[in-house]
Amino acid sequence: MTKPSHFAAPQNPEKVAKSRGDDLRVHFKNTRETAMAIKGMFTLRAKQYLINVLRHRDCIPFRRFNYGIGRTPQAKNHGTSQGRWPKKSVEHVLSLLENAIANATVKGLDVDQLKVSAISVQRAQKQRRRTYRAHGRINPFMCSPSSIQIQLSEVEKKVSKPKEQKIVKKD
Repeated sequence: MTKPSHFAAPQNPEKVAKSRGDDLRVHFKNTRETAMAIKGMFTLRAKQYLINVLRHRDCIPFRRFNYGIGRTPQAKNHGTSQGRWPKKSVEHVLSLLENAIANATVKGLDVDQLKVSAISVQRAQKQRRRTYRAHGRINPFMCSPSSIQIQLSEVEKKVSKPKEQKIVKKD
């Protein structure tokens, strides 16, 4: 059984490339913030941005899940004061982005005109482990994996409307 897509049906399916990763062992909250940071970017810009985050030249702004997140001057570029460099989340999103670009290339789409039109991060089922405590007790030790979907769509070039010419009627 295939898992359903969380995106609305695209207007032109021939101009869309998708990629998805299910039950990835990467923190949901960090991955969600990483995904929201690249949403709406052109693919080449998004790829360069994620590489800059890995090199600590730019940060991922934390807007929703930002309790206890430290402040950094790099976050001022994104309109907030809190940001981080979530390495594992960035690597997974970058890998899926490259996979979506490869899928678009196979479809014959123009890579320079591709935009991250939709990106979705969902919580996956928690994985259970246990940790041993003092006095013979055992506590749960769970991780919060996530499922990621990326949809790239080719941006159509805007054609300007021709200027109207005045029609002169001859009497």
